[in-house]
Amino acid sequence: MAQLIVRNLDDDIKSALRRLAEQHGRSMEEEVRHILRCAANQVPAAGGLGSRIAARFGGIGLDQPLPELHGEAAAPMSLGG
Repeated sequence: MAQLIVRNLDDDIKSALRRLAEQHGRSMEEEVRHILRCAANQVPAAGGLGSRIAARFGGIGLDQPLPELHGEAAAPMSLGG
């Protein structure tokens, strides 16, 4: 088993950990192990940036898919003149 030393822990954090440990009937060391175990086992956010953008704007009512523009030259913008 590995060991981990945490330096410069604020006193209020240590006090909160001690209270949590008491509430859960654990030692402070076991409480920290439990917190770290839960944090490490959380499911990571799904996908990368594109997936997160698609999820945020999904269902906004597009009637048809957007066209793919891979390999096409960009057309110059008209500034009206």
